[in-house]
Amino acid sequence: MPRARPTTLRLADSVAAELEKRILEGSLKPGDRLPAERVLALDLGVSRPCLREALQKLVSKGLLSTRHGGGTHVTDRLEAHFADPWQDMLKDHPLLHRDLLEFRQMLESQAAALAADRATDADLTRLDAVHATLEATYNNDDLTASIDADVAFHQVIAEAAHNVLIGHLTASLMRVIHGHVAGNLEHLHARPQRWNQLRSQHQAIWQAIRERNPEGAAQAARSHVEFVRQNIDDSALAEQRRQSALRRLSGPGDGAA
Repeated sequence: MPRARPTTLRLADSVAAELEKRILEGSLKPGDRLPAERVLALDLGVSRPCLREALQKLVSKGLLSTRHGGGTHVTDRLEAHFADPWQDMLKDHPLLHRDLLEFRQMLESQAAALAADRATDADLTRLDAVHATLEATYNNDDLTASIDADVAFHQVIAEAAHNVLIGHLTASLMRVIHGHVAGNLEHLHARPQRWNQLRSQHQAIWQAIRERNPEGAAQAARSHVEFVRQNIDDSALAEQRRQSALRRLSGPGDGAA
């Protein structure tokens, strides 16, 4: 009996594994649209029927989604399933914010240390590019762009650590705390001295990784998150004082006739 079908299935499994690896390592990111079928089949060196079978395997796993007339896209399953419940929990339990920052400090310091040790030339090129973009947002005083560049900077470091879990956990964590990142940067932006401190901290992390200094990179990352934590506390206290002052302003008065 012909044995072509089992061979095709095994090849489809191999192609699916290759695409899954690209998703895990971050070469294919959530939201990315896969190249046209013809182009991707040529890139992988397989037939289009074989590619279709491989894609269907990843669709069934929830890693890819197909849209009628819109191609095939990478889903956010690896990140959203972690991030979504935590976003809700943080709204209801403010005390979790401190735990979140403690976890972020551990994760980012380890990521920076590993990046300093493991980053390839290609990783360093990406890191240089994203750091240059971040620097440009400081020079242009562009707060909105700074928020996006800040998140991208930390994600590139996580990916340069060459640990799949660190890469995806960092992406998930940034989804959870995006609102806090935006609020914190807005608070810092209104205080030029602290804004410059933040800039210097990013430079220190970037430089330590570039110099292949794991201990220095880890310490720079720890100091950065501690600075963020302190700033969030200060921001919350300032908001508490502002609300208290507003309540006094709108109170019943001093009782004078």
